[in-house]
Amino acid sequence: MTTEPQAPRDTSTLWATGLARFAGLTMIVLGVLHIVTGTGALVGREVAVQGVHHVFSIDTVAWGWAHLLLGVLVAFAGMAVITGQLWGRLIGILLALVSLVVSFLSLSHHPGLSIIGIVLSVVVMWALCVFGKEAAAASPTMLD
Repeated sequence: MTTEPQAPRDTSTLWATGLARFAGLTMIVLGVLHIVTGTGALVGREVAVQGVHHVFSIDTVAWGWAHLLLGVLVAFAGMAVITGQLWGRLIGILLALVSLVVSFLSLSHHPGLSIIGIVLSVVVMWALCVFGKEAAAASPTMLD
């Protein structure tokens, strides 16, 4: 039973792979945040800041369904990013952008959760955009 010594990995590849894992995990957390926000909007149907009307004031139920659907999609794409799927990273960037816009537009309904959603969306987009060619070559062995 002989084992061949493994060549040390490049530190930039390790960092990029770690960022992809971080982005995937952050996407799952962001998805759960959207699911909780959407469920709360559908069950409670209350607005955190009463009497405020903005250009983008939409019914609480509509925001609830938007958050719920987006949360499921973002969490699913986050799982794909963790497993090293290319489509997960591409869809992840797009869904993080949509999440950013939805969180911004729903600031009047739940400001605290929206700010957290905006920050997490920016972090996910940054981490997925940093993922380069070297890390993509290492992604099939990302779970090693």
